[in-house]
Amino acid sequence: MERSPRREEMEAAASYIESIPRFTKKNTPEVTRAYLALLGAGRLPSRIIHVAGTNGKGSVCAYLDRILRAAGAGTGLFISPHLSDIRERIRLDGDLIPEEDFLASYERVLSLCGKDGLPHPAYFEFLFLMAMDYFRRQAPEYLVLETGLGGRLDATNTAEGKVLTILTRIGIDHTLYLGDTLSSIAGEKAGILRKGVPALTLTDPPEALAVFRERAGEMGAPLYEIGPDLWQGSRPCPGGIDFSLNCGYHTEGGDGPVRAVLATRALYQCENAALAASGALLLGKEDERIGRAAIEEGLARAFWPGRMEEARPGVFLDGAHNSDGIRAFLDTVREIRPEEGGRRILLFSVVGDKDYGRMAGLLLSSGLFDVFAAAPMAGSRALSGQVLQRTLEEARDRAGADVLLLYSDSPRTALREVLSMKGEKDLVFAAGSLYLIGELRDLLEKA
Repeated sequence: MERSPRREEMEAAASYIESIPRFTKKNTPEVTRAYLALLGAGRLPSRIIHVAGTNGKGSVCAYLDRILRAAGAGTGLFISPHLSDIRERIRLDGDLIPEEDFLASYERVLSLCGKDGLPHPAYFEFLFLMAMDYFRRQAPEYLVLETGLGGRLDATNTAEGKVLTILTRIGIDHTLYLGDTLSSIAGEKAGILRKGVPALTLTDPPEALAVFRERAGEMGAPLYEIGPDLWQGSRPCPGGIDFSLNCGYHTEGGDGPVRAVLATRALYQCENAALAASGALLLGKEDERIGRAAIEEGLARAFWPGRMEEARPGVFLDGAHNSDGIRAFLDTVREIRPEEGGRRILLFSVVGDKDYGRMAGLLLSSGLFDVFAAAPMAGSRALSGQVLQRTLEEARDRAGADVLLLYSDSPRTALREVLSMKGEKDLVFAAGSLYLIGELRDLLEKA
């Protein structure tokens, strides 16, 4: 099939953006602010909700975006990473940025690169600038921004006009940039707080909460804390999860719990839904459209791909990519049981800058999988097949796990082999990297 000129332009633009890490590096927030000023996007009319954390950021953003749209508000959404299409990162009212608008913002940002002696924007910064240029032209009522890495020095933290900040679960990840303790990582994430702007976080882990309390006090940011005693979620079932949030202390007079059936089987999404619903209740104090009905509708209709997504009957894809994410993934795997005589089969891959040894140990010591299929991904960040194999065999030996280890040269080959061996009663799971999940989703859609 002959490609259209626009498709060729999109491929060229995406190729250029993907090449950026080869010739530039992360810049300071001052550089991002200078580019925003050149774009005329230093302060948008939108009310900005800023979300940072180690795990759950994208899901919280997706739930909030869907709640706001259910309330009748116009929304912009900026998230990362993307799974299949680079345009997934920039959305308006739930829709991906149109190709013509993507190209217009791409050309506008590209034309400014190096102006006034500014260094070239890094990969994430370039996409954020494109998003802000697009949202400048579209002017959504609310703009939901997910941080990329950290918070204090993140490009998204240059956005002015925040009305709510949310800090999701904190875990050990990206230690080279954020530190190797929960407290140091929380300190970087807390950099998104603003004076007088309500902030919302979890009561766990306590090391992170202590940092957030201290920083919020210093900043003069009202901090709302959400504990696991406030929400409930039933065991996964084919229709999803029965979820309720006892939100009485967030609302005047307290009018009972928010209830919804979440369209997911991932138990960890209850925590993310609780943060999003609580955030919406705080927004509702200033915007009467955001009430219980909108929150319940938004929670029920939200869908975030690659989070325990049943891509095919009995085939589940989950983007768990650090130790805390793997623990949450395993909590749900325990509840999704194969039929009598069936097996659980795992397809696994990981990037090299993660704590892959710890992740492999958690998976192989869980006792949940009968077959463990592994394959290296392409790309400079991917863990090599040799190191992947050695890591898994060492983890299996330490755990004394009775599991069959299989190795393939690519996720494509591994998926084909796993699907060919899957019996009618077997369940297949995939985890370890969002890049892996994106590749597998594409392969399954094209199969």
